[in-house]
Formats: sequence, C-alpha cells, structure tokens
Amino acid sequence: MSDSIAVVWDDALLGYTMGGDHPLHPVRLDLTMRLADSLGVLASDRVELLRPTPADVDVLTRVHDPAYLEAVKRAPADPDVGFGLGTMDNPIFEGMYDAAALITGGSVLAAQQVHSGRAQHAVNISGGLHHAMRDRASGFCVFNDAAVAIRWLLDQGHQRIAYVDVDVHHGDGVQAAFYEDPRVLTVSVHQTPLTLFPGTGYPEETGDPEQALGSAVNLALPNGTDDSAWLRAFHAVVPSVVRAFQPEILVTQCGCDAHHEDPLADLALTVDGQRASYRALHDLAHEVSDGRWVALGGGGYGLVRCVPRAWTHLIAEAAGARLDPATEIPESWREDVVRRGLRARPPTHMTEGGYTGFTRWDPFTESRVDRAISRTRRAAFPYFGLDPDDPRD
Repeated sequence: MSDSIAVVWDDALLGYTMGGDHPLHPVRLDLTMRLADSLGVLASDRVELLRPTPADVDVLTRVHDPAYLEAVKRAPADPDVGFGLGTMDNPIFEGMYDAAALITGGSVLAAQQVHSGRAQHAVNISGGLHHAMRDRASGFCVFNDAAVAIRWLLDQGHQRIAYVDVDVHHGDGVQAAFYEDPRVLTVSVHQTPLTLFPGTGYPEETGDPEQALGSAVNLALPNGTDDSAWLRAFHAVVPSVVRAFQPEILVTQCGCDAHHEDPLADLALTVDGQRASYRALHDLAHEVSDGRWVALGGGGYGLVRCVPRAWTHLIAEAAGARLDPATEIPESWREDVVRRGLRARPPTHMTEGGYTGFTRWDPFTESRVDRAISRTRRAAFPYFGLDPDDPRD
C-alpha cells in the first residue's frame, strides 16, 4: 500500500450552491482549500490532489431510486417536482444534478484510491452529504455520496466497512441505506434528536432486528456538550465497537457543525476539540484497518471561523503533517475574507485555546453526558460481546 494521501479537489465542486443566504455555502470549501494551501499543507510530498469526475447512473442507482435521479435532472424546469426538492432546506438550482453527481464522484474516487492501495488515506471535504435518502433530498443533501462510496466498496467484495459520523446531526441517510446490511457498521455521534434535525439517532436504533441487529450505534449527546465531555463520550463508545467489528476500511464523516459558534446546532466544541476528534479517527484507522481511511466533509456553517480551520486540520492530520495549534493564519488569507465582504471576523490562529483533556468514562458517574454514554453502551454493546458496565470494554 502506498503511503500517499489523496485529496480530492476541483474548483468545479463549488458549483453545489443553493443560493442566497443558504447555510451550505460553497465559500466554506474555497476558504478551506486556500487556507490549507497557504499553510503548506497541500505541498507535502505525500499529498496528491485528484480531480473527480461525476458519478454515473449505474453507480448512483446502487443507492438512489432511478425515478429520483430523473426528478433531480428535471427539477430546474419543474419546481413542483417533489421528492424533497424545492424546499427551504433543499432549494432547486441550475446544474443541481451535475453538481451533486460530481461530489459523489469525488467520494467514490476517494474510496477507489484507498481500495486500490494507491493511497493510504483519502479526503473529500466536499462530501459527507449524509441526509439524502434513496428517493428524496433531505437536510441540504441531494445525493448521499457517503452511502454511494460505501456501496462501491461493497461491490468490490469488501465484507466489513465501518462508517463513523461526527457531524452534529445524526447520519440518518447512511444509517437508512445500510440498516439491513450486517457488512456495514454505522456509528453516529450527534446532538440529541430531541432538540435537533433530523429527529432520529436514538441509542435504541441498533440495526434491523431480523437481518443486521447491532449494525448501528448511536450516541446522542445533550445540548452544550464541550470538548472534554465530547471526547470522553467518543472514547467510551466508538473505539470499542469499531475494534469489535474489525473493519477492512474506515469511512468517516467529519462534519464540524458541533462547533460552539455554529448557527444551526447547540453543542460547544472548539476547533481544538474537532482537531482532537480527527486525530482519534486517524489513530483508529491505523489500529483497526491498517490505515485505510476515507475522510469526508459534511456539515459546518461557521463559514469563516470554523470550517476552514477544522478541515485544514483534518487534511493536515491525514497527511501526517499536524499543524501546531498556535500556528498563525496568514495575513493574505484574512485579507481575502475581508475582500469577499464576509461578515464574520477572520480568525488569527489555528486554535481557540480549547481544553481537550478528558477523564475516561466509568459507570459510577451521573452527568448528562455520562447518562448518554451509558444508554448507548447498554443498547449496543451486548451485540459486540462487550460489557456495557465494564470501562475496560
């Protein structure tokens, strides 16, 4: 296996734009790649930039209904097409089919690179559109690139793919795509569905009872969960179930909307906590799948202050060139933000001074986060032969 790192990028990916003040603005991707470039992250000898091509119909229909694909194609000329299109969350825009197919092609390309051994890790920050369902758009997502990439891997003969989703919203579309498939483990760490879209992702959602019980793990965290508590929860659940599953490839959705400034959610992570989460995922990939790691983007609506820093850290982590959190952000990048007329004040450093230390979970504590941990462990751990009350498991 090569130790190179594939980073999927083309300015054409900025064409997935829902217009106006829609939260999923492509400027967040542009600013990320410009920041990564200005800090030398993309100049590493190990990093190879790859240009994607659109996913074709044969690939897309492994996950999506053909009638839905046709609806996406004709939506710009038929605003009443239905299928979840033409809503405030999922407005119709010109070139929507091609833009969504290109993002999906990028995630499939990332999967191909890791599957073939041409790259050890592959990153597609434009991907991670995890809410799209088989026959409808949902939550800003037209095609579910993560599910399509996983399906492509299964079609190559892989028997165990682990998908870990750290977006603040439940990864409902990916879970739904594989809820009856024991070859795919879906793990989602998200804000409680009691207070956030899509209203799913309870710990008791553990896979189809007849075909794939234990194939889904959901860790739903209370509003206000900060870096230390989030990391405590992650380490109390995710490594144990992923180790037990023994995946051949790890696919992660690295949405950064758990950030404390995110306008659409209510968790309280800093960029430092997100950086620590990416390191934990990277370490886990090396532990369980010989380093085979496909990392996708996802949500994140702090267009200036969060997303560019978080995902620059993600790319740097994947490239084995971690950035010192105290790294100063180049003045040229900050000036570019001002020239664009973006309202947010550009950050000056790659850190927010967040505290990422945490104490390990034990069954005798009673915080809100600890109760969430216990609920997930009791719902899911027995399916993996793990003791939900034993902190060693």
